[in-house]
Amino acid sequence: MNTILSVKIKLTITVFLVIFIFSINYIFAYHLIRTEYVKLIILYLSLGALSYKLVKIGQLNSRQLIGVACISRLIFLVATPNLSQDFYRFIWDGRMIFQGYNPYLYTPDFFFAKGELPIPQAEILYNGMGPLSASHFTNYPPVSQFCYFMAAVFANSSILGSIIVMRLLIILADIGILHFGSKLLKQLNLPSERIFWYILNPFIIIELTGNLHFEGVMLFFLVLSLYLLQKLKWQWAAVAFSLSVATKLIPLIFLPFIFKYLKLKQGFLFCAIVGLINIALFLPFVSTEFITNYAETVGLWFKNFEFNASLFNIAKGIGFAITGHNKIKLIGPIMAMLVILYIAVTTYKAALKDMKNLLVNMLLLIALYYFMATTVHPWYVSLLLILSVFTGYKFPLVWSVTIIFSYLAYVSSDNKENLWIIALEYSIVYGVFIYEVLLKKQIGKSVSLQNEVGNSRLNDNTK
Repeated sequence: MNTILSVKIKLTITVFLVIFIFSINYIFAYHLIRTEYVKLIILYLSLGALSYKLVKIGQLNSRQLIGVACISRLIFLVATPNLSQDFYRFIWDGRMIFQGYNPYLYTPDFFFAKGELPIPQAEILYNGMGPLSASHFTNYPPVSQFCYFMAAVFANSSILGSIIVMRLLIILADIGILHFGSKLLKQLNLPSERIFWYILNPFIIIELTGNLHFEGVMLFFLVLSLYLLQKLKWQWAAVAFSLSVATKLIPLIFLPFIFKYLKLKQGFLFCAIVGLINIALFLPFVSTEFITNYAETVGLWFKNFEFNASLFNIAKGIGFAITGHNKIKLIGPIMAMLVILYIAVTTYKAALKDMKNLLVNMLLLIALYYFMATTVHPWYVSLLLILSVFTGYKFPLVWSVTIIFSYLAYVSSDNKENLWIIALEYSIVYGVFIYEVLLKKQIGKSVSLQNEVGNSRLNDNTK
């Protein structure tokens, strides 16, 4: 009797949890602006706690949890992103291609300075993207541009229509991650429920589906590539990896590790396939101006842009105290060189003999890169989060919670960051990171040594 009552109570709680999750997602999608920071943080943390409890209570099977994840995404289907304005530039680029322009050759400012409106709803898109985006050349690679182009094909004169097309593409990418991520977990003999760290995570639903960031498409191709590598289909893995790079450039950072993992011949051919496919994808856009513009735009992330940085902010503070100036143009490239040095040393020293080892090293590398970066937008953490699914490290999960504090920069009219808030975000993340990556291993070794000593003494006493 007590058991039946307990099950009924749990089922009732589960129903209410699902209702609350859907309700908060709806509020996030349609009744929130990013300057409402108290409401934003309370809703976000509540959503995280409810999602965790839903999985923990164990009353829903995998299919039902997948259903909750899908419905949570579909709630956002006709919502205009409210935490990011990047989607306006995505639509702009897609319509530029649709109208026959090379999006890499012209800034939006170029057309408005001449009084020209090259695409439908140009003025709305221009005002929506903001002056920072409008004044710079696009840096989104070809696969991303293809997604923006598809939005123009199906909805060239409707911003909402374009939003729906792009959102459906991102939802499909998440379904692909669910499928191949689950298969990879099975291949690695890891718990299949770990995929819900990603698929049910409010951070992923809000930042990717809600705010239309195409990291989800990049992650789909990356997970597919890793699955194919594990299945020893390295040629097809190279094709998938190429498409991941052609969505967002960041997976290129993993190429040296994959090269060593596959050994010399296969590693070289893998890199060659990635290089050739990306050259082919960029080829329709290539010109002397394109190379100059693209290099200039990518360089901004190391020498100009700053947002939600950790170690860079410390180095910048020291530099300012010594010189009285912001030394980002010096410190940014130095940080990048230190990451390159880490990649070289790790590639040389690490074993990288199996997929689990490769995944751990990929996770630690991207963590170091973001720790040292000048700019860490919230959606960047999605790459860490998907790698944590296959490695078991929890610090990316923690970061997917604390990253919400970065939105407090938008409270002020000039979007000025509060360094105390950034310190709070990173102190929690670094605390978990240090424990998991450095201390936990040492504690494990210490316990193991104590057990060995205890067993040895027990054997001696038995004798």
